[in-house]
Amino acid sequence: MASMAAASMVSSQAYLEGKAVRETRALVSDLCRHFYSQGWVTGTGGSITIKVHDDAVPKPHQLIVMSPSGVQKERMVPEDMYVLSGAGAVLSVPSPKPYPNKPPKCTDCAPLFMKAYQTRNAGAVIHSHGMESCIVTMIHPFSKEFRITHMEMIKGIQGHGYHDELVVPIIENTPYESELTDSLSEAMAAYPKATAVLVRNHGIYVWGDTWISAKTQAECYHYLFDAAIKLHQLGIDWTTASHGPISTGKELQGKDRLSAVRAGLQNGNHVLEPSRKCIVLDIEGTTTPISFVTDVLFPYARDNVRKHLTSTYDSEETKDDVKLLRAQVEDDLKQGVAGAVPIPPDGAGKEAVIDSLVANIEAMIKADRKITSLKQLQGHIWRTGYENKELQGIVYEDVPEALKKWHANDIKVYIYSSGSREAQRLIFGNTPFGDLRKYLCGYFDTTVGNKREAKSYFEISQSVGVDKPSQILFVTDVFQEAVAAKAAGLEVLISVRPGNAPLPENHGFKTVSSFTEI
Repeated sequence: MASMAAASMVSSQAYLEGKAVRETRALVSDLCRHFYSQGWVTGTGGSITIKVHDDAVPKPHQLIVMSPSGVQKERMVPEDMYVLSGAGAVLSVPSPKPYPNKPPKCTDCAPLFMKAYQTRNAGAVIHSHGMESCIVTMIHPFSKEFRITHMEMIKGIQGHGYHDELVVPIIENTPYESELTDSLSEAMAAYPKATAVLVRNHGIYVWGDTWISAKTQAECYHYLFDAAIKLHQLGIDWTTASHGPISTGKELQGKDRLSAVRAGLQNGNHVLEPSRKCIVLDIEGTTTPISFVTDVLFPYARDNVRKHLTSTYDSEETKDDVKLLRAQVEDDLKQGVAGAVPIPPDGAGKEAVIDSLVANIEAMIKADRKITSLKQLQGHIWRTGYENKELQGIVYEDVPEALKKWHANDIKVYIYSSGSREAQRLIFGNTPFGDLRKYLCGYFDTTVGNKREAKSYFEISQSVGVDKPSQILFVTDVFQEAVAAKAAGLEVLISVRPGNAPLPENHGFKTVSSFTEI
């Protein structure tokens, strides 16, 4: 009843014309004029939206003010704004203006803004067409991420510090803004730490829990993009801690490094063509003994699954895990997968649901299934184990030194494993050699595709900023994965470690028994 009363109140004419809404309308209008002077919303492009803050109204029912489409941003007034409900319904429409003004129209960005409100609990969202946010997506036209590290302004991005690597996903542009909604939503889900999404050849969406947070972050993003463009023109790699010359495939030292940068300055051209060489590593049988996964991690997850589900059942994270598992089990039942049992609805009670979940998970673990729903839950269980010092990540002794060497040589190293990205980070973040994540640039799991399918490796090559797949070296112990990666154009080495499965005769791949050989 309280919820219905709140919804009724915020839709009333008196509330729509009240002080909180009036002030938010004026604020959006002021920011539009300010952002016009920054070059972010020229030619009526770009848009801003802010949630109306009112302590008397529950968050789900707080109103949303949005700037209109097709209106000169520097001439906007508070009366030009649209007011929407928390669910996205238009409650207030501006009055038409005389010729040559167009009829009122809510921003085309509205569906994308609502995604940020609904999935990230945003308090404000800014869509900028700033030149730097457009150009920075063109430097590496096949990359699906913008990455930068060791820049002071990174500290202005929520959840980041100076030493962190800032990663901003890049989605492809479409003819109509509303058509970006699905890809924006997917990017938000794939990059939970991100507070912005770049749209190639278009601009950027930035959100924060308040308008101040969104504005501050937008200014920092534009600064970092501008810096990256200028560093690129100088032949300097902004993606590495050393900020040395962009790699040509040959290491430049001392005076040679300085001369190369000066050459870029003097000639104004790209004498240091970006040729980013990457290494992508498997985990089991490559960086880590297979026995660690089979004899330590799997049994720990199996033995603690009931305890984990019981203690975290009402958390949003576990609700999401259960949702994924339900979908997987429903599909398994349709396919007649052995060990799959129906999961009763939530109304059947917590214990009944957990009993069925445990039965399904035990069957999945026994069958060593490489499915996202299982891997995600296992990652959350293992996280607790690492936090309680009941687990420690294991890597071969040659791995830390190799990672350190590659990092020093500006070779980017990524992980691709059937385990979830969180599980990967936990292994490398909790080793006897310390936290090795500082040497890694990113993590790929089964959400990018099955490890035995060539398209998965092609997808990775499109994400890591190389000019061609052959600039990536993939190291694995699994013959079928090697075949798939080679089919996608990657260079491949097979890892031969104690306990690994035997390889087929005449398999045709080069092998290594230690990373010191790479």
